[in-house]
Amino acid sequence: MKRYSALILFLSSLLLNSCEKDDICVLPTTPKLIIRFYDNSDPENTKEVENLTVSVEAADSAIYDGVTTDSIAIPLDVNSTQTIYNLSRGDVQDQLQIDYEIEEIFVSRSCGFKANFNNLSISSTNNWIQSFEIISTSITSENSAHVQIRH
Repeated sequence: MKRYSALILFLSSLLLNSCEKDDICVLPTTPKLIIRFYDNSDPENTKEVENLTVSVEAADSAIYDGVTTDSIAIPLDVNSTQTIYNLSRGDVQDQLQIDYEIEEIFVSRSCGFKANFNNLSISSTNNWIQSFEIISTSITSENSAHVQIRH
């Protein structure tokens, strides 16, 4: 009987040690650029953009298509130091050229790497966009707006 108990104990410990941890990533990943839209005549108050379409210059599909909103979250290209977006309000289009430096950070084995973006700079064609202000030149989280656009 002792022999069977020892064998069962050995096999149980072997089974328990052979299990692997679940590799599920629950930590934050690469943050998006948060843009808030403000009233140009009253820059303290947000102002919704009606019929807003946002698309990457090199892509065929829109990230936002005909929405009414006062803020957007858009991804930046982690394989380049520049992303160009077309922002259309109805029939009027502006182009935002966003330049940045990429800082890769190891998060964990299950999550891999994430990218933070530093030294953010933006230029615009200013058709319907009257002006913009960069609030944070580093994008490390999605907790607050990085850019304010006045229209």
